[in-house]
Amino acid sequence: MNIDIKKVAKLSRLKISEQDIPKFERDMQSIVDMVDKLPDVSDLTLSLDRNDPMVLREDVIGASVKRTDMLKNAPQVEAGCFVVPKVVEE
Repeated sequence: MNIDIKKVAKLSRLKISEQDIPKFERDMQSIVDMVDKLPDVSDLTLSLDRNDPMVLREDVIGASVKRTDMLKNAPQVEAGCFVVPKVVEE
């Protein structure tokens, strides 16, 4: 499999120098190889047993981040909201 690091960088809005591309290609290939080795979990079922470590936690409302703080790092903001590229054709 050939991973196009330049395309990944463009989509994720990352600036990667030409000399770093081989390193990122190796790193990404290592990740893909690791995922390929993961076992198939198509028959995974969750247990309701409290002793089971896979029991899901309850949703609890906690501290949140202020909207202004979240929007500080956004590449584009309009009317207090993130502006994202259109990805669905009409």
